[in-house]
Amino acid sequence: MTDYVGGPRLDMNDGLVIPQIGYGVFKVEDDVAEHSVVDALEAGYRHIDTAAIYQNERGVGAALKASGLPREEIFVTTKLWNTDQAPDAAWPALHKSLDLLGLEYVDLYLIHWPSPWRGNFLAAWETLIEMREKGLVKSIGVSNFEEEHLTEIISATGVTPAVNQIELHPYLQQESLSEIDAKHGILTEAWSPLGQGQALEDAVLSSIALKHNVSTAQVIIRWHVQSGRIVIPKSVTTSRIQSNIDVFGFELDQDDLAAIKTLNTDSRIGPDPRTADF
Repeated sequence: MTDYVGGPRLDMNDGLVIPQIGYGVFKVEDDVAEHSVVDALEAGYRHIDTAAIYQNERGVGAALKASGLPREEIFVTTKLWNTDQAPDAAWPALHKSLDLLGLEYVDLYLIHWPSPWRGNFLAAWETLIEMREKGLVKSIGVSNFEEEHLTEIISATGVTPAVNQIELHPYLQQESLSEIDAKHGILTEAWSPLGQGQALEDAVLSSIALKHNVSTAQVIIRWHVQSGRIVIPKSVTTSRIQSNIDVFGFELDQDDLAAIKTLNTDSRIGPDPRTADF
């Protein structure tokens, strides 16, 4: 782990590094994304997480350009959507994302969902390997992959994802899958890290926040950070964008961590990756 403006970076299994705290733009409209990503970059974020299906890559790209920051200082993640997993669709999808983002490469390209009923995620993974070899993406990974999906692609190709981005928050702590990721040397990344706001009113988390004189969101993000995960909180409110990355002035103690552990109910907000049919 190395420090940088806005927080630490984590070592990936391909020799590259990723900023541990990123700014997510799920369900942020294109024009709003342009302004909020600028706010995030000004606040110190250097990792922006988008996806083709979010339909805001153009706004993200405009913000990257407007920031004036050197390209190499910003880590950009985007994702291959389910309907584009076949090789003849994956390549045009990547080029469209690059065009919208205004970039020559992305730092991390993820298969968004395994969508196992389509039967294409292995072929998609093989295509991502080719994309990396051609330099259009620096690192490759997956999102919402369960153990059997990871086993299939690693066994077939010998190439291990750098990242597995999964739903993970205090009510869905995913300890088993995180341990499987770690066994393979895969970094776990949390989407919906705040439980889409559901955890912000939690009495246990609120009491921990009061103890440390921080917000409940800061407690949750700090929990992710201390757990060694990548975390991508989302807000379009400037003050919250700023506070969500300001989590390095305090540390959760063992009592705090033990209390948060009791909140797990294995409750999903999003769909089950094994049965999702979109």
